[in-house]
Amino acid sequence: MTEILKFFMEYREAIFIIILSVFLGIEVISHVPSVLHTPLMSGANAIHGVVIIGAIIVMGHANNVLAMILGFIAVILGTLNVVGGFVVTNRMLEMFSKKKKQK
Repeated sequence: MTEILKFFMEYREAIFIIILSVFLGIEVISHVPSVLHTPLMSGANAIHGVVIIGAIIVMGHANNVLAMILGFIAVILGTLNVVGGFVVTNRMLEMFSKKKKQK
């Protein structure tokens, strides 16, 4: 228990910034209008593309099996997030397109 308290006291500024970032993110995202959702999803997909590249680089420099496994999991989850984001973005864009008239 003392080790946990020591960790929190040593990194309290970083933990404070992370907690504030979470609350700020929730507040910002909850006030985004639905019209802006698609461009923001595209930006998030681009960011996750960078995360995938970073995970691949980390896997290339891995010295042990645990780092390799964590890097592989990061690549898989990042890829799923990017693909899912593009699917959601595509479905949202289809909602705004004009429908073809049937004869």
